[in-house]
Amino acid sequence: MSEQPNVDYGDRGVALPNEILRSVVGSGVHGIAIEGTDDHDEMGVYIEPPEWVLGVERHREDYIWRTQPEGVRSGHGDTDLVLYSLRKYLRLAIKGNPTVMLPLFAPEESLVVVTPLGEELRSLRTAFMSRLAVERFLGYMRSQHERMLGQSKRNVPNRPELIEKYGWDVKYGSHALRLAYQGFEIASTGSLSLPLPDRERARVLAVKRGEVDRDEVSAEISRMEDAVRTLLDQDRSPLPHTADLDRISAWAIDTQRRHWQWT
Repeated sequence: MSEQPNVDYGDRGVALPNEILRSVVGSGVHGIAIEGTDDHDEMGVYIEPPEWVLGVERHREDYIWRTQPEGVRSGHGDTDLVLYSLRKYLRLAIKGNPTVMLPLFAPEESLVVVTPLGEELRSLRTAFMSRLAVERFLGYMRSQHERMLGQSKRNVPNRPELIEKYGWDVKYGSHALRLAYQGFEIASTGSLSLPLPDRERARVLAVKRGEVDRDEVSAEISRMEDAVRTLLDQDRSPLPHTADLDRISAWAIDTQRRHWQWT
């Protein structure tokens, strides 16, 4: 039987030579990876050629590469890479996608590729922060919380090895609690700390190791969600309602012109 190939979607010859930013994402950048259990995730941004942006032919707006074949869950030692075109990346970041936000706030040691244009993009990080981003973090948190409790109606990945060992999926629990902490930090300060601050990091790791009862984790997630909702509903968050579209758009236009060497 022939070996199944890696996943490889998109135009590698366009994406990789035009990368401006890439960082580790997933558990690694949050500081909650457990040796021997987690895969390796990276996300980045590339600038499309002008004919792709201005022409009539449609092209993929991302490049995806995985060591595992289609339909196989990544595990320890596997790598997942996603590169987004600049325009797609900005659209996702403006909406507050939690994973897409990570390269903007990743610490220096988590950066894989960063060009001067990538540094400019990272310097724009506060322009993407908004109450809409907080709502998106809460949405992802609720999704993980439901999966943790076995209440999701979606066809979601199953980790029978965790359920057999702990009685519930502790990885969903750790994701949900992390998102709750981060949603509160963004709502209260307008920023995002990566990796997680020491206290929150220790707590999330304890959940991930199965050291905390599921009901206790669920109650803490709910308390954090209530705290975030109070900040937003009482207008106590420093964040604007939406991202700074004018600033982001002006930078995107200027950046593409400079990358293409158009005057």
